[in-house]
Amino acid sequence: MVKDGNYRCTVSVTLAIIGGKWKSLILWHLSFKTLRFSQLQRRLAKVTQKMLTQQLRELEADGLIHREVYAEVPPRVEYSLTELGESVVPILQQMYQWGKDYLERTEGQPVIDCPFG
Repeated sequence: MVKDGNYRCTVSVTLAIIGGKWKSLILWHLSFKTLRFSQLQRRLAKVTQKMLTQQLRELEADGLIHREVYAEVPPRVEYSLTELGESVVPILQQMYQWGKDYLERTEGQPVIDCPFG
């Protein structure tokens, strides 16, 4: 949770919230639609259940995602972006475009886009 840190640079705050291997990808996929845990896990094929749970909890604690639990058997849990989470989407879109441009320049050919929602 970012509130526990003592930051001198706002870039550090941003990286603490959305940095790492999975958080940006979680936010990217949620930017297209609300998803269940299992749907997120399929989209992030190499993430462990434990790591996905941890990353989702941190994003929820930082106010970027909303976790909705439905009183059903078995319980259904869905994740979506909050208003604050939506404000990160333009940054993710810029990261997407920069990565695509970078690979096209260094690989010399168009690259396959990452899957959308």
